[in-house]
Amino acid sequence: MWGSSTRSSRIAAIGVTTVHGFTSPAGSISSRMSRLRHVNTNAIMRAFTTNGNNSTSTVDVDSSTSADITKNAKRIEKRKQKDKRQASAAKRSKFIGLAKAVDRGSFPTYQPGGSSGDIFVAKSGLPVDISSTGGGRLFTVLGIESSCDDTGAAVVRSDGVILGESLASQAHIHEEWGGIVPGLAKTAHEENIDRVVNDALQQAQITLEEIDAIGVTVGPGLEICLRVGCEKAIQLATEYDKPFVGIHHLEAHILMARIENPELLQFPFLALLTSGGHCQLLKCLGIGRYEIIGGTLDDSLGECYDKTARLLGLPVGGGGGPALEALAKEGNATLIPLTIPLHRRHDCDFSYAGLKTNIRRAAEGLAIDRNVTSVLDLSRKDKADLAASFQNTAIIHLEQRLERAMKMMEKEDISSLAVVGGVAANQELRSRLNAVCEHKNWNMVVPPPRLCTDQGAMASWAAIERLKIGSSDDPSNQTVYARYPFSSYPNIS
Repeated sequence: MWGSSTRSSRIAAIGVTTVHGFTSPAGSISSRMSRLRHVNTNAIMRAFTTNGNNSTSTVDVDSSTSADITKNAKRIEKRKQKDKRQASAAKRSKFIGLAKAVDRGSFPTYQPGGSSGDIFVAKSGLPVDISSTGGGRLFTVLGIESSCDDTGAAVVRSDGVILGESLASQAHIHEEWGGIVPGLAKTAHEENIDRVVNDALQQAQITLEEIDAIGVTVGPGLEICLRVGCEKAIQLATEYDKPFVGIHHLEAHILMARIENPELLQFPFLALLTSGGHCQLLKCLGIGRYEIIGGTLDDSLGECYDKTARLLGLPVGGGGGPALEALAKEGNATLIPLTIPLHRRHDCDFSYAGLKTNIRRAAEGLAIDRNVTSVLDLSRKDKADLAASFQNTAIIHLEQRLERAMKMMEKEDISSLAVVGGVAANQELRSRLNAVCEHKNWNMVVPPPRLCTDQGAMASWAAIERLKIGSSDDPSNQTVYARYPFSSYPNIS
């Protein structure tokens, strides 16, 4: 037993601390205190001291200390989040004023011919009895398309004949929402994919065993929707041991201009691709080889058509474009003054965000002039004038950029134009662009309207074009791409 008069000094000498009547080596308490630092900061921590009367006492470190620790941790986390947002904004700012959907090193690029663009490999083989140059017998391809809101499948023969096709529209699903709802689109694809594939095969009077190859859209598009079609195609290609081709959605649109007669549109040629998601001018050098000389800075023309149609209260379930085009036929195209986008910018890029705002303000101003509550209450005549004026201005913007691109291409002896994508089904657009080509003595090729929009035949034909040059993909490592730019984008001023 140690006497109380010398207890404190002896404890200090041997490194022992008392805690509520218990003794423990100082190292042990230190270890315990170290562990306490890692417990919930809301818990009360205790520091242990010896008072002047050689007895021990405890000092509570109250919740204010714990709150300070928590506040500091939150401050550090908030600073990290702010730094992250600033870094992200700085990265985006580098692309302000530049066209979208082009290769800037941010996403995987489409390069079926490798970095050189002309070394093609049949990674999953080729149809039997055809050469890498497309000779030999005619062959058939099952194509599957599920990049957005329609499920499509088709069987196409290598001479461009569509033997069978099926399309499940989702217009009735998305109309009440005023736009595509990705989750609903994915579910609809899952519900329809088997039926659509089987319908296409039955129309073609062919079995999967007799099909020579399978192609499927793998990007760009809505990732969760692309995955439905891709997984189905991989399953079939693996089960039936068929050559497999992962299709680039935009290339498929471009190549549809060649399906009826490839000889009418030989590489190189200029393509104007305008759809619900894209607006581009491309120099087409060969399969997988495209140079984008103009792209949209913001909205695409198809998107602007859809939003203007909704502004006017038109049905958009089957796409706002057709509804607006039909109404525009009743209106005066020069009655509503609208500003032509980028008319002072001398390049080949597009912008439709400003026109979208311009038409909305014009419509709201007209509603005030007519003393009606909203744009939806305007007369059909007023809405027709708005629709016609919008369409006229939108096409003038296209004409200006196209004529500038044509002038560039003429220096390279290119004088053929393919007009492709969903908006290429617009009859006013086709007529006006055809007049431009006739004036410049250019050859213009446009797919039939039903082949301008998304459907299975575009995946089939794009696969046929790839197979003819000896190119196929490995289904075992195929993935899908929400963004999938072409590999080159020259800086053309």
